[in-house]
Amino acid sequence: MQVKKNPKANLETYTKLFMQLGLVLALLVVYLAIEKKTYDRVIAELGPANYNVQEEEQTIEIEQVKPPEPKTPPPPTPDKIEIVEDEAVVEETIIKSTETNEDEAVVVKKIVEVNLDEDIMEDVPFAIIEDVPVYPGCKGTKAELKECLQDKIAKHVNSKFNADLASDLGLTPGVKKIFVMFKIDKTGNITDVQARAPHKRLEAEAIRVVESLPKMIPGKQRGRAVGVKYSLPIAFKVE
Repeated sequence: MQVKKNPKANLETYTKLFMQLGLVLALLVVYLAIEKKTYDRVIAELGPANYNVQEEEQTIEIEQVKPPEPKTPPPPTPDKIEIVEDEAVVEETIIKSTETNEDEAVVVKKIVEVNLDEDIMEDVPFAIIEDVPVYPGCKGTKAELKECLQDKIAKHVNSKFNADLASDLGLTPGVKKIFVMFKIDKTGNITDVQARAPHKRLEAEAIRVVESLPKMIPGKQRGRAVGVKYSLPIAFKVE
């Protein structure tokens, strides 16, 4: 009976593999032997050994000390002391007293009057004017005259302003505002009218209406007639 050999138990099949592994190991050993570094041994004289002692580094700052400055020697003592006689005559200054005597009258040469009106502004804002301009027909106290002036101007603008003009201009629906600035001058006339509106024709209409205000009694500041600046916002609704 012939015994069959198991192919896995045949080591001849792994010959090439073992040879390659041996070659790789040999090359690795040679490489490590080449790369290994060696150092020359240096033998020096050593002092007494100190074991387990760690020396700490310490930085010492050295400050430069300036040498003391030499003291200035005192001036030499004169051999002989001379006495000088003071013959100069000193004039005494007499200071006159500034106190006044009750029996003496103080004489004032001239009293100059200062005109305080020169400091008054030419144009005063309506909010701080002392005496507001008086609209024709208004009477009462300062507060009543002020309220009456505002009501009369508002009624005048409402009655004179062409409200249909806004719809003719093709403006978008909504509330439109016109800001008007004018002055009631020293004589009570309406001057310096300026307007700002969404359209030029609205500005012209607002200026026309404000200029048609009647003449008023001018406002006063410290009893003097002055120009009064007035601002008038106009709002209307476009449907």
